[in-house]
Amino acid sequence: MNEMQILPIESMGREFVPIAFLPKGQDEYYLRNAQSPRSPQEWRSLKAGEIEVLVRNRNTADKWDSILVTEQFTPNLIRNCEFYGLVRIGRLKEVHLTYHDLTVPVGLTNSRIISCDIGDDVAIHSVRYLAHYIIGDNVILLNIDEMHTSNHAKFGNGIIKDGEEEDVRIWMALINEYGGRSVMPFDGMTPGDAYLWAKYRDDAKLMSRLGEITQRQFDPRRGFYGTVGDKCVIKNCRIIKDVKVGPHAYIKGANKLKNLTINSSRQEPSQIGEGVEMVNGIIGYGCHVFYGCKAVRFVMGDCTNLKYGARLIHSYLGDNSTISCCEVLYDLIFPAHEQHHNNSFLTAALVKGQCNIAAGATMGSNHNSRSSDGEIEAGRGFWPGLCVSLKHFCRFASFVLLSKGDYPAEMDIQLPFSLVSNDTVGDRLVVMPAYWWMYNMYALARNAGKFHARDKRMRKIQNIEFDTLAPDTAEEIFACLRLLERWTGRAKLRAEGKPTDAADEGTLAELGRELLTGGGETVDGLEILGESVENSSRKVVILKVHEAYRAYRQMLHYYAIKGVLSHMQDNPSADLAATCKALAGQRQKQWVNFGGQLIPAEDVEQIKADINSGELDSWPAIHERYDQLWQRYPLDKQRHALATLVDLSAAGKITPEVWGAVLDEVIEIQQYICRQTYTTRQKDYDNPFRRITFANEAEMAAVMGTAEDNSFVKQVQQETQDFERLIKAVRKRG
Repeated sequence: MNEMQILPIESMGREFVPIAFLPKGQDEYYLRNAQSPRSPQEWRSLKAGEIEVLVRNRNTADKWDSILVTEQFTPNLIRNCEFYGLVRIGRLKEVHLTYHDLTVPVGLTNSRIISCDIGDDVAIHSVRYLAHYIIGDNVILLNIDEMHTSNHAKFGNGIIKDGEEEDVRIWMALINEYGGRSVMPFDGMTPGDAYLWAKYRDDAKLMSRLGEITQRQFDPRRGFYGTVGDKCVIKNCRIIKDVKVGPHAYIKGANKLKNLTINSSRQEPSQIGEGVEMVNGIIGYGCHVFYGCKAVRFVMGDCTNLKYGARLIHSYLGDNSTISCCEVLYDLIFPAHEQHHNNSFLTAALVKGQCNIAAGATMGSNHNSRSSDGEIEAGRGFWPGLCVSLKHFCRFASFVLLSKGDYPAEMDIQLPFSLVSNDTVGDRLVVMPAYWWMYNMYALARNAGKFHARDKRMRKIQNIEFDTLAPDTAEEIFACLRLLERWTGRAKLRAEGKPTDAADEGTLAELGRELLTGGGETVDGLEILGESVENSSRKVVILKVHEAYRAYRQMLHYYAIKGVLSHMQDNPSADLAATCKALAGQRQKQWVNFGGQLIPAEDVEQIKADINSGELDSWPAIHERYDQLWQRYPLDKQRHALATLVDLSAAGKITPEVWGAVLDEVIEIQQYICRQTYTTRQKDYDNPFRRITFANEAEMAAVMGTAEDNSFVKQVQQETQDFERLIKAVRKRG
């Protein structure tokens, strides 16, 4: 416990770095001088006349010869200030700075300044305690209670400084409250980095290497000053300690900011607003935090938002995400996450992006779990509906939609694009596979374009796959088809009164495939039950299996043809034979969502091996590997698409005859998408209860528009026409 000390006044602002941590021949300012944008030769001592002006303006200094200035210095712009230690002041001109509706004159007034470097044309007014900071040019600091830096400041990075014990290191406990997946936060950390570190806990050497790499990335020496970049505005704040602020940041009314890096730039300025308290974390570029938010042990990716009292604790929030009014604890959240309702709660989860958490959703609350070390893993596109309550442990495939309900048991939903319902009357769990494709096409088709449009990042460090149909979801569909085949085969045997326990999976799948590829009458009459889906004794009923099976194959077909056509567009002279030759190979069946970037599993294993061997020995080197794989990804995706098409083909290869047939089919699928996009949107207008607040059709159209005039419906119609023209052009290549 720290105790109050009584020290001589002449030591105030000095001895910032303990002597034990000063290199031989260096003084306490050696790191400050290295940080300063000015060379020591640019500073000069005060002239006698300047000191007289400063004294006349009620300024004091413990030693006037410790105040250094530049050649362009206007002493009459400094009034009623106290200076301690070495203070260096840049140019002061008789001008004023304006930001939004705030206008303040350049100069220093009513402030206590201790051992700081101050840039050109800065306005510092009523800063009651400013110590050990390097302030950039054209900065406004107004009405701040205390703003200072300790000699062991880490600025939110999970490192330890010289002489510190390991127990002071900051960790983030991601995914699991128990701490078994903890990582060290650091400036520049991507969701992919966090996933690499949190997921592969069985590799002890990898865990050790990642810790070493992180510690080595940041300088452990004591004595670095806090920094405020050029053209920042910080006003009406209480406590700012050990915070590094990037240029063009705007901070107003914050209660407490401690041990942080706030990244910001002219192109992507970050803002922090009223009542905010943030401790031990990293804020990315272009972030906004307003209105009473709390964040502790966290990383916010680029262009993320916390608003309206949100709480973010022990969590990584991926790029392009917004959290409002709710509580998020112990989570690793990939990009494009939306959660903006006061009564939603998310804890101990891995959420793989493009997710929307509805009001009243309680995911992983300890009130419905027996312990604090459970986990939830949700694939991208996860959408729990109103008042959904989930219990640890649960796992969900991509684009699973949960209808309103209190789900009483753990679930493993491996059916992508499905609708899951808790039927309390029938005491059963009900799953409708391929629901999005069959009944919610407007939302599905709009999904990828929506996230592309919302991606406001200027620095796209984390690579992100936004397409709904991609290698990861395609492989989930393949696995789902096998499940539906086995479950259908077992249902057939059960309906015939035959034993099912002795039947092997291959026999069940073959029987189910025969039924699902035939007419739907037999399948529709079966009660098809999911296996190992819910940790309970009640039934899990799978609905509309024959229709879903066909829908899944349509989705794969559409994905595959789009990928092959993408290669042909990239290579305008390539015909079918050349395309098949260029994309030949076995289907890569395992893909890892690495923070939003899809990476083949074998490449992930290579990344891990290269980190362990020392070939990848820094985070920039690891990021470079991600980028190399991202550059290769379009071709990997196209190869996967062709292999998918081959595996879907009964012939097992793509002949000219097969090619012609699949092109005919994909046109039909595109037309189906176009029709369903309109139809699913039109449902909102056909619902009679949506009309009851409008006096007539004209009023409804004026307020809500029409399906025909919907911009996205028109976009899909235009895309369909363009797609048909592309198919026509491709056919001519042969």
